Amino acid sequence: MQFWNSLESAMKYVLEGFGEIFAPDHDDYPHVGVQPFEDDPYQDAHWND
Repeated sequence: MQFWNSLESAMKYVLEGFGEIFAPDHDDYPHVGVQPFEDDPYQDAHWND
């Protein structure tokens, strides 16, 4: 009985992973496009080589 419970648990774990991978996207981000960079780059002595 213990074997069947652990086998069922393992199959459920694997199938939930497949379901998450192949499910539709969950991200509902707004479509705003690329945001421009409006600042000066970081100036450090190590980057001036």
